[in-house]
Amino acid sequence: ALHFAGLIAFSDPLREGVPEALRECRAAGIRVVMITGDHPATAHAVASGLGLPHECSGVDLIATGADLDAADASQLDALVAETNIFARTRPEQKHLLVEALRRRGDVVAMTGDGVNDAPALREADIGIAMGARGTAVARESASIVLLDDNFSTIVAAVRDGRRIFDNLTRAFAYLIAFHPPLLLSALIIPLLGQPLLLL
Repeated sequence: ALHFAGLIAFSDPLREGVPEALRECRAAGIRVVMITGDHPATAHAVASGLGLPHECSGVDLIATGADLDAADASQLDALVAETNIFARTRPEQKHLLVEALRRRGDVVAMTGDGVNDAPALREADIGIAMGARGTAVARESASIVLLDDNFSTIVAAVRDGRRIFDNLTRAFAYLIAFHPPLLLSALIIPLLGQPLLLL
């Protein structure tokens, strides 16, 4: 009798453009944190492929759901401050992590596509659901629904939003600098009995 032994491996490749988008986030001062229900080894492999920092002196800084269960409030705050990868997390732990990030004063945008992401999506300052493959519960819990399910779209939106904000700030500064002197001269000069300066 013949016996066959084999090994089958499955690979879920990284989406095109995501490593570049993460680099752009870091350059823009945006911290990216991975919170997943996957095994720590899987999280490590994905983080390495993305170039997401998660090592210190050759040691993986990956916290698990068990670490979160064992942590008190101050230890949780320390974990959230230092760790970029959280693996084997449950839905309530994702929610807990978003709460802890917000408690630190961070503005938190959370992405997700499943029912297990809904509590964290609702708790985040900005919940972003995947529209194509996301569940109805995730879409209803989120503030924004991505139609293309692409992380790069979020980065582009942040870039455009910052540019618009900068333009509005400049326009407002121009209005403040230019219009009050005109308004004052139009009001004060007639009050002093002088001829109108502006007609």
